[in-house]
Amino acid sequence: MSASSFPLIVTATWAVTGLGFGLWLYSWFGEKHPVQKLRFQDCGMVLVFSAVLARIALMDRAMTPIDWFLIVISPLFILAALVRLGRTSGKDGDRG
Repeated sequence: MSASSFPLIVTATWAVTGLGFGLWLYSWFGEKHPVQKLRFQDCGMVLVFSAVLARIALMDRAMTPIDWFLIVISPLFILAALVRLGRTSGKDGDRG
Protein backbone atom coordinates (compact mmCIF):
# COMPACT_ATOMS: atom_id res chain seq x y z
CA MET A 1 0.00 0.00 0.00
CA SER A 2 1.43 3.33 -0.94
CA ALA A 3 1.65 6.21 1.50
CA SER A 4 -0.62 8.35 -0.66
CA SER A 5 -3.53 5.90 -0.47
CA PHE A 6 -3.44 5.56 3.33
CA PRO A 7 -5.42 8.77 4.15
CA LEU A 8 -8.01 7.82 1.55
CA ILE A 9 -8.53 4.40 3.11
CA VAL A 10 -8.82 5.84 6.62
CA THR A 11 -11.33 8.41 5.33
CA ALA A 12 -13.29 5.61 3.69
CA THR A 13 -13.47 3.67 6.96
CA TRP A 14 -14.82 6.75 8.72
CA ALA A 15 -17.39 7.21 5.92
CA VAL A 16 -18.49 3.58 6.35
CA THR A 17 -18.78 4.15 10.10
CA GLY A 18 -20.96 7.20 9.46
CA LEU A 19 -23.13 5.25 7.05
CA GLY A 20 -23.52 2.48 9.64
CA PHE A 21 -24.57 4.94 12.34
CA GLY A 22 -26.92 6.59 9.85
CA LEU A 23 -28.63 3.27 9.15
CA TRP A 24 -28.88 2.61 12.86
CA LEU A 25 -30.43 6.04 13.51
CA TYR A 26 -32.82 5.60 10.58
CA SER A 27 -33.93 2.30 12.08
CA TRP A 28 -34.89 4.08 15.29
CA PHE A 29 -36.45 7.24 13.91
CA GLY A 30 -37.48 6.54 10.31
CA GLU A 31 -38.57 2.94 9.86
CA LYS A 32 -41.86 1.69 11.32
CA HIS A 33 -41.93 -1.92 10.11
CA PRO A 34 -40.36 -4.03 12.91
CA VAL A 35 -38.53 -6.54 10.70
CA GLN A 36 -37.18 -3.83 8.41
CA LYS A 37 -36.12 -1.86 11.49
CA LEU A 38 -34.15 -4.88 12.71
CA ARG A 39 -32.52 -5.32 9.29
CA PHE A 40 -31.38 -1.67 9.22
CA GLN A 41 -29.88 -2.10 12.69
CA ASP A 42 -28.04 -5.24 11.62
CA CYS A 43 -26.69 -3.64 8.44
CA GLY A 44 -25.48 -0.66 10.45
CA MET A 45 -23.82 -2.94 12.99
CA VAL A 46 -21.96 -4.86 10.28
CA LEU A 47 -20.73 -1.63 8.69
CA VAL A 48 -19.59 -0.04 11.96
CA PHE A 49 -17.75 -3.06 13.32
CA SER A 50 -16.09 -3.91 10.01
CA ALA A 51 -14.85 -0.33 9.71
CA VAL A 52 -13.50 -0.50 13.26
CA LEU A 53 -11.64 -3.71 12.43
CA ALA A 54 -10.17 -2.09 9.32
CA ARG A 55 -8.97 0.92 11.31
CA ILE A 56 -7.36 -1.35 13.91
CA ALA A 57 -5.58 -3.26 11.15
CA LEU A 58 -4.30 0.00 9.64
CA MET A 59 -3.07 1.69 12.81
CA ASP A 60 0.63 2.20 13.32
CA ARG A 61 0.79 2.31 17.11
CA ALA A 62 0.91 -0.36 19.80
CA MET A 63 -2.38 -2.09 20.49
CA THR A 64 -4.19 -1.26 23.71
CA PRO A 65 -6.52 -3.56 25.67
CA ILE A 66 -9.48 -1.77 24.05
CA ASP A 67 -8.12 -2.68 20.61
CA TRP A 68 -7.79 -6.33 21.62
CA PHE A 69 -11.31 -6.27 23.05
CA LEU A 70 -12.67 -4.88 19.77
CA ILE A 71 -10.76 -7.51 17.79
CA VAL A 72 -12.50 -10.20 19.82
CA ILE A 73 -16.05 -8.85 19.90
CA SER A 74 -16.27 -7.29 16.43
CA PRO A 75 -16.35 -10.58 14.49
CA LEU A 76 -18.92 -11.94 16.95
CA PHE A 77 -21.23 -8.97 16.42
CA ILE A 78 -20.71 -9.09 12.66
CA LEU A 79 -21.49 -12.81 12.54
CA ALA A 80 -24.57 -12.43 14.74
CA ALA A 81 -25.90 -9.59 12.59
CA LEU A 82 -25.29 -11.52 9.36
CA VAL A 83 -27.05 -14.59 10.74
CA ARG A 84 -30.02 -12.48 11.80
CA LEU A 85 -30.08 -10.77 8.39
CA GLY A 86 -30.21 -14.20 6.79
CA ARG A 87 -33.06 -15.31 9.01
CA THR A 88 -35.16 -12.21 8.42
CA SER A 89 -34.75 -12.12 4.66
CA GLY A 90 -37.94 -14.06 3.95
CA LYS A 91 -38.35 -16.75 1.34
CA ASP A 92 -39.28 -14.42 -1.52
CA GLY A 93 -37.30 -11.39 -0.35
CA ASP A 94 -40.41 -9.73 1.03
CA ARG A 95 -40.42 -7.47 4.09
CA GLY A 96 -41.43 -10.04 6.62
